[in-house]
Amino acid sequence: MSRERILEARDLVVHRGPLKVLEIPDLDLRTGEVLALMGPNGAGKTTLMLTLAGLLAPSAGSVTFKGATLQNKGDRERFRRRTTMVFQDPLLFDTTVAQNIASGLRLRGLSAPERKPRVVAWAERLGLGALLDRPAHQLSGGEAQRTALARAFVLEPEILFLDEPFAALDPQAREELIGDLGHLLAETATTAVIASHDQGEAARLAHRLAVMKEGRILQRGGLRKVTNHPEDPFVAAFVGMETLLKGQVADCREGLLTLRVRKGTGSGEVMALGEAVPGQTVLVGVRPEHVALSLHSDNASSARNTFAGAVTKVIPRGPFFKIELDCGFFLTAFVTAQSLSELELRPGRAVVASFKATAVHLIRTEGLGPEV
Repeated sequence: MSRERILEARDLVVHRGPLKVLEIPDLDLRTGEVLALMGPNGAGKTTLMLTLAGLLAPSAGSVTFKGATLQNKGDRERFRRRTTMVFQDPLLFDTTVAQNIASGLRLRGLSAPERKPRVVAWAERLGLGALLDRPAHQLSGGEAQRTALARAFVLEPEILFLDEPFAALDPQAREELIGDLGHLLAETATTAVIASHDQGEAARLAHRLAVMKEGRILQRGGLRKVTNHPEDPFVAAFVGMETLLKGQVADCREGLLTLRVRKGTGSGEVMALGEAVPGQTVLVGVRPEHVALSLHSDNASSARNTFAGAVTKVIPRGPFFKIELDCGFFLTAFVTAQSLSELELRPGRAVVASFKATAVHLIRTEGLGPEV
């Protein structure tokens, strides 16, 4: 279903003193959409969010809400009354949970009889029904952030801004709150912008991603497009394409590419699907979940790419284990705890790694240095 543009930024520039910290040629947000601004610390996510939310005036460029440009402080103040923001720190008042949730409604002039049913309803939806009379200073981190979210949702904002809202929570509270927030955003069709450095959060909450670095957006698009088809080496690494090999196109026949990649003092060959010119320099990317491991080549899949190697590291990664391999070139794979045990994976263990030609992603990049 087509969505209308509700917020647009054009030629946006923000300076901090003489330093340009943000430069965004164009960005839009559509009604009912959740947009995730992703990037490491210092990428400019919070600066962009504050500018989009009307809390920071740009040095140049414009922000437009429903076709009307925010031209001055008064425009931005009126816009902020139609939106709300949740920060990493819940910023609660030293009152009860109920009074915190009601604070925005009180500022907007709603009477106590009007406020109460809305406060109770949102407290229940966020699992705070039994905590309405509890002082805010007695809340856990997860309860405090739930209170901040209830205070935001009760206002029924036209746009909800969320700045790293889970970063300070313990893993269990974080996991539960991400799930609950995802359901609420979907049920209410709330338009939202969320800043995050965590791909997992974005994958569960957002319709679109915008990956940032040094105040610029390097790539944006749907989750599947950005994660499986990154257009930049930084984006590829950031979204979890941990194997990135410098390579050169050796041959191209009927859409099947032979790529020569570094392999010790010699070279190895990786097969991929696509079109390219022999001699072209590329980055060869493979996501770890697309790499299968076995103990013998006879047990490997029918994948076109099969390499003997050895385990160099075993790293716990949530419900999986990240396996780093030396196949003459660096390669990573994800395995379950069961596979880890069955294959007896440990540093030094000889294994066979395999992946399909369709799992190989190419990034055409100039200036990678000497040919392979």
